[in-house]
Amino acid sequence: MTNSDSILEMINVSKTFPGVKALDQVNLTIRKGSIHALMGENGAGKSTLMKILYGLYTPDEGGEILFDGQPFTPKVPIDAIRTGLAMVPQEISPSGNLSVAANFFLGRELRKGFLMDHQAMNKETAKVLDELGIPMEVETLMQDVSVAKAQLLAIATAVSYDAKLIIMDEPTTALTESEVQQLYKIVRKVQERGISIIYISHKLGEVFELSDEVSVIRDGEYIGTKQTSDITKEELINMMVGREMDEMFERERVEIGETLLEVNNLSLPGKFEDISFDVKKGEVFGIAGLVGAGRSEVVEAIFGYKAAQSGDIYLHGKRVEIYKPMDAIKRRIGFVTEDRKLTGLMLNMSVTDNMIMPELSPYVKSGLISDELASHVAEDMKKQLRIKTPTVDTIIDNLSGGNQQKVLIARWLLLEPEVLILDEPTKGIDVGAKAEIYKLIVELARLGKAIIIVSSEMLELLSLSDRIMVMAEGREIGIVDREQATQEVILEMAAGGDVPSEQTIDTSDLRIEGVA
Repeated sequence: MTNSDSILEMINVSKTFPGVKALDQVNLTIRKGSIHALMGENGAGKSTLMKILYGLYTPDEGGEILFDGQPFTPKVPIDAIRTGLAMVPQEISPSGNLSVAANFFLGRELRKGFLMDHQAMNKETAKVLDELGIPMEVETLMQDVSVAKAQLLAIATAVSYDAKLIIMDEPTTALTESEVQQLYKIVRKVQERGISIIYISHKLGEVFELSDEVSVIRDGEYIGTKQTSDITKEELINMMVGREMDEMFERERVEIGETLLEVNNLSLPGKFEDISFDVKKGEVFGIAGLVGAGRSEVVEAIFGYKAAQSGDIYLHGKRVEIYKPMDAIKRRIGFVTEDRKLTGLMLNMSVTDNMIMPELSPYVKSGLISDELASHVAEDMKKQLRIKTPTVDTIIDNLSGGNQQKVLIARWLLLEPEVLILDEPTKGIDVGAKAEIYKLIVELARLGKAIIIVSSEMLELLSLSDRIMVMAEGREIGIVDREQATQEVILEMAAGGDVPSEQTIDTSDLRIEGVA
């Protein structure tokens, strides 16, 4: 029995991989013209379900998919596109040497005889962009277009396929707040055209801002669907993780000891100038700022990825020279990079190999790496950090984002660092995985580690940090104690304002969005 109000019905859909039941009789119904949020922790099965829908995976026998009332069995993505289904992936990969219009028509170019009709493509692209309110010059090369506009172009391209349903996977991950607001407007314009949207996000705020309904998948099973207006954030989180918010995270304040790391007047022309701060044993030191403020560049310099041209770094009061990552590693500084897939992980290697990569000597016996010893150590870290993987021999690209992040953290814990730098530690991971990483950060601080966190999530910084350094346009605006720090104070400073002199609001009871 089909539902005439529905554009999509997925009924008892299952998918099994070797050793893993990824989906177990999952149901999903999407109403025509609705924005439907799909929620769940990393590894819950959201991506697998969408890949089945888009023709990238074949489901197990026994389930059924109906699209606009008709049986739907896409074998490849083009089957889905021709039927009226389009996907905007989390990571856009446009052809940088082609124009906006050429990217818009990539693979379906308009021709005049044997030649491409650039004039017609420019005209049609401009028409669709204008209808959606997307300001963009169609002859601009994509390499000169921002990430935000590339995301909007991908949405416009999906609309141009005459899509009835568009899947949007984490569309705001790399966007600034103003860019997010612009994307919201475009999403609503798409909805006004009668197009349904499956909106996948880990950000609870935008789910409640945009969606009409929300469905939750947990551990490969369908938990339920609610009208967004009828559910609270606390109830939604409970559906996602199966436990109450107050069981998830509460920041423990630990004893802070002597100064461990000190940075004086660190500079890299064009990136940052005269950055000075210190981090103590047991302290969580946050670095805040808008996109482009130079936060990542500062911590990359401390680790030796892109060494500073001037300034000094001290450990235990002694000046050290760090020109490359190995210099930092030898001095027991660890660094979890912002982009775990691009600069952190070897995606085609196993969990074990990724953990032991920086320092192989502890696993060498008779001149060869001992697989048994390495696997034993990796298995211990898997248990300690509760890494969800069938085995430590599993290729890491098959793990969810949250579990990949835990493997990266495990890598540095094996080296017993005194200083651990975490650049966007919870980027693109779900609420449950965030809570576990927050607990781990606090535990490391309790053990006397000096923790530096760069984060774009304001409440994450406010809740975790003992002090926060705010940057703007490569400059250090000031350092704020947690008793002074509020969202308003940090944002004002990040916009280039001064450190408030009389702000004394205690934030010890603040909670991260979605986490108690």
